[in-house]
Amino acid sequence: MERAGVAQTLLFLLVSLALCGMAIEAYFIYRLYNPEPADSASSAKILSDKCALPAPTRRPNLILPSKPVAHLTGGHGVHHGPEIMSWSTDTDPLLFEMEYKQGKIVIQKEGYYYVYSKVFFVEGSAFSHSMRLETPRDVWGDIPLLQSRKYSRKPGKEAHSNSYLGGVFHLHKNDSIFVRVRNTSQIVRVQAYENFFGAYMI
Repeated sequence: MERAGVAQTLLFLLVSLALCGMAIEAYFIYRLYNPEPADSASSAKILSDKCALPAPTRRPNLILPSKPVAHLTGGHGVHHGPEIMSWSTDTDPLLFEMEYKQGKIVIQKEGYYYVYSKVFFVEGSAFSHSMRLETPRDVWGDIPLLQSRKYSRKPGKEAHSNSYLGGVFHLHKNDSIFVRVRNTSQIVRVQAYENFFGAYMI
């Protein structure tokens, strides 16, 4: 009989605890769906604070390179010559202690430079991609620095390809480097970053 009394008491306590929990839960559900006006105002304020745009911050000062550097990309508004490629000055060009004139990067400080170029093109019967040097020390014309050639194995079928050139050269002040291709009409202009050209002192 004592066991039955203890069991009944324990059962009574558990049922009372469950009923208290349900009452508390019902109270919180009621407050959730029927907030008081003061709480509503404070909640709206909290929500507006969370959704508010952050205050404009000053753009941190850019760290200038320690040596001359240039990086140029292509763009839809760029007008190439028949063979010499031009580059965009609207798509965040990087030019530090270098100049850009008529498709050419003009060296301002003598030294060794890594020069590079990448082009995205439609294959034809043939395609060539070269980086060339124009210097006041040579009056006979431009000098090829790097060159690649590609010949299509399946004429009549349009295919796309890439060509990348890069190398180290000693350049003098007022030397100009530029990119020449066999036919600029073969250059594909999908994204500005798919055609690029640059140099940096090492």
